[in-house]
Amino acid sequence: MITIEQVKKSDAIRTYIAKEDEALIALGYTEHSFPHVGKVANTARDILLKLGYPARDAELAEIAGYLHDIGNIVNRAEHAQSGAVMAFRILDNMGADPADIATIITAIGNHDESTAVPVDPITAALILADKTDVRASRVRNQDIATFDIHDRVNYSVKRADLDICPEEKEIILRLTVDTDFCSVMDYFEIFLGRMKLCTRAAQKLGTRFRLSVNTQFLL
Repeated sequence: MITIEQVKKSDAIRTYIAKEDEALIALGYTEHSFPHVGKVANTARDILLKLGYPARDAELAEIAGYLHDIGNIVNRAEHAQSGAVMAFRILDNMGADPADIATIITAIGNHDESTAVPVDPITAALILADKTDVRASRVRNQDIATFDIHDRVNYSVKRADLDICPEEKEIILRLTVDTDFCSVMDYFEIFLGRMKLCTRAAQKLGTRFRLSVNTQFLL
C-alpha cells in the first residue's frame, strides 16, 4: 500500500517537482514547487478528514495533491493529463495497488480548471485545495512596477484561510486583500472560473462553497 511518506521520500518525484517548477519560472508563472504542492496535499487531506471521510481516502488525496503539478515538466498545456500519465508510471513502478493508482490519477487528471470535473470526493478535495492556494509568497516577480494581473492578485492576498465547517456543511475561503494592489474586480476577473469550480467541488462533498473578501461574503 503506497503511503505519502514513500512518495515524499522518492528522489525521482522530488526531481520532477523541482524541474516542473523551473519550467514555470521560465514561463513567468507563480510558484508551483514544494511549498505549493505541500500545502495542496495537506489541505486536500484535511478537507476529507474534517468532513468525515475515511483516513485512506484522505491519504490518497494527499498523495494526489503532492503529485498534481508534475505534468508541467512536459508542458503547461494539458499538464493535468500528462501529470496523470507520469504519476501512473511512477506509482506503478513503486508497487502501488492498481485501485489506489486509479484513484490518484483520476484526481490529478481532473484538477485543472480548463478540463476539471470533480468526479469523486478525492478529486473534489484536490480541486478545492489547489484553487484556494492564493498568497503573496507565490509571486516571484520582485518588481512591483512590472506586475501583471496575476501577480497583483496573488500579491494582494495577505492572508488566506480555508475553513471546513462540517456542521454547517460549508467550505469558506476567507481572504484578506490589500486593495491598493488589486481590486475585488481584478480578483474576480482572474478567479471567477476557479471559484465556480470550487462551488462544484464543494457540492460533490455535500457542502456549499463560500468566499469572503475582507470580511464581506461575495459567494
